[in-house]
Amino acid sequence: MREIHVREITETVARLCQEANYELCPDVRESLLGALEKEESPVGREILEQLVRNAEIAQKNKVPVCQDTGMAVVFLEIGSEVCIVGGDLTEAINQGVRKGYTDGYLRKSVVKDPLFNRINTGDNTPAVIHTEIVNGDCLKISVLPKGFGGENMSAIKMMVPADGLEGVKKFIIDCVDKAGPNPCPPVVVGVGVGGTFEKAALLAKKALLRPVGSHHSQPEVAELEKELLSAINDLGIGPQGLGGRVTALAVHIETYPTHIGGLPVAVNINCNAGRHREIIL
Repeated sequence: MREIHVREITETVARLCQEANYELCPDVRESLLGALEKEESPVGREILEQLVRNAEIAQKNKVPVCQDTGMAVVFLEIGSEVCIVGGDLTEAINQGVRKGYTDGYLRKSVVKDPLFNRINTGDNTPAVIHTEIVNGDCLKISVLPKGFGGENMSAIKMMVPADGLEGVKKFIIDCVDKAGPNPCPPVVVGVGVGGTFEKAALLAKKALLRPVGSHHSQPEVAELEKELLSAINDLGIGPQGLGGRVTALAVHIETYPTHIGGLPVAVNINCNAGRHREIIL
């Protein structure tokens, strides 16, 4: 059994919180540069150039790429041969978020109670933590600081098999169309199909961790991703919603077996920053 001390987890999460907010992932940057080549609108091109320039300034000066530094969503893939020692895993993650957001001067955006006590917790905790047990002796940590411009545009629908593939396509495209400029396009569209109510939502969120522009391993799903990306970009929303060819950088779909009577579909949208970082310990 391999032992990993919680101290290492805390330090890693703190670093990932800062890196995700300061530096665009290379895949996101490449995707924005690719969008610049495709964009036909002068205003859209100018916005894309500003986004790239903004990211360069943020990385150079160690400041956030956006004023909304997000609520920390942390995915853990814990190897079955890993033993966490030295303390509590959940507290180690939250301590990492606390340290990362405080030391990095990142905006704290979490309130204590959603309904009756909307007072800022002051340290951006608690994080939203998802854990999965996998084979092996490694611990994979993925940090996704989720801004709520895109998060608020998310949607889930418990469709039925009779809705079919065309119904699924329409729901996804309508979600992006309805979102308009609110999630700061060009966006990345995460889609979860199958499972149950909560599983579909989790799949949609997890889809945002994939490298931008990567395709699903199943050919039919990969083709659907390409078809939806084309349809979404035909909406004409464009960079920052001011019109243009590039509304989305990518559509990522994750699927899971489901009940014979159901067809859950969830959409989770990331803004143009597409922030995420991961590491394997």
